[in-house]
Amino acid sequence: MGLSWDDLAGHALARQFPAATLDVPDAVAAIGPMQTQTARSAFLGLAARFPGTTHAQVTEAYDDGVIVRGSTIRGTVHTASPGHYSVLAEATRIGQHPRWARVLGVTDEQLVDLFSSVEAYAREWRTPEELRLHLVDWLAEHSPATRDAAEEGPGRYLAFGHGGLVRRPASGDRWEGQGKPVYRTFDRTAAATTTDVVRLHLASHGPSSRHDIAWWAGVPLRVVDEALDGLDVIGEDGPDGRTYLDLPGSPPPRDLPGARLLPEFDALMCGYDPPARERFADPAHLTRLWSGANGLVMPPLLVDGRITGYWRANGSARRRPLEVTWFARTRRPRRDELDEPVAALEAVLGITVSSVTITRELV
Repeated sequence: MGLSWDDLAGHALARQFPAATLDVPDAVAAIGPMQTQTARSAFLGLAARFPGTTHAQVTEAYDDGVIVRGSTIRGTVHTASPGHYSVLAEATRIGQHPRWARVLGVTDEQLVDLFSSVEAYAREWRTPEELRLHLVDWLAEHSPATRDAAEEGPGRYLAFGHGGLVRRPASGDRWEGQGKPVYRTFDRTAAATTTDVVRLHLASHGPSSRHDIAWWAGVPLRVVDEALDGLDVIGEDGPDGRTYLDLPGSPPPRDLPGARLLPEFDALMCGYDPPARERFADPAHLTRLWSGANGLVMPPLLVDGRITGYWRANGSARRRPLEVTWFARTRRPRRDELDEPVAALEAVLGITVSSVTITRELV
């Protein structure tokens, strides 16, 4: 009969919401890399999956280097275990480096030398401006005709966006803030391969189509196909006519009753090719959550394993109101179902929720 969207969702929920209680490093390793260009997303993602996670625990894991954050696949920012970050670095090399070579107008060999130079320079923490100036100086010496590309446009991000650096807040311990970062070279735990990239995606998000893997990793389909040739996988037909692949011995599907407050760019959306996100949400609801104009995403509301709305706790004060919005023709979250998510939010951000309002929105 094949897999339905509900089947696919159940299998993915078993990976993204483990039943076990895990500390922060083990939790991040278990669920896989989290997209965190919004810095608080790592905090919120862990709180939604492991209620009781505290701000101090996440901060300590970052400070100790047992979880790391930096610009990797698709040019986005991810938080991951060091082992998984090495895999992301390989996916970034395949998916992003050809683009950077085109942007700068350099050869592949020159790009390798440039990145090696950047990583040697960033053996200590560097600001984005220091990295940009290093990039400009290197190009002035080795490829003068391309120097202008590093001064303007996307080229100015190359020095810290190639997957070889990690970042931390420049101002101190507020890892959940959007303040200025500094960057340092990431010491890879081991060499990774494209097979490792595919295996990581399936372990974190499967079952997945080859299109899901390619979109998530930011690599061409041919790269995925070549990696799959060396990997033992199981395939079943999906609801959209695509074949969905999984690793042998993967966990059985699970239900996820109740409500959760997910972060922006949560894996339930960003782990999949856009058409396949229907496993977790109605397409019209996804369009409402994800603005094509500015690329921003409203933090999703998850009810009974489906994305059915969004939430806000705006401001920087320690006391903030929480506004929860649910979409018409979906199940309204009960107020008591929000008690645990609210407590999880308070613990992981170190805030107090002063009030909770629940509003319906027509979509």
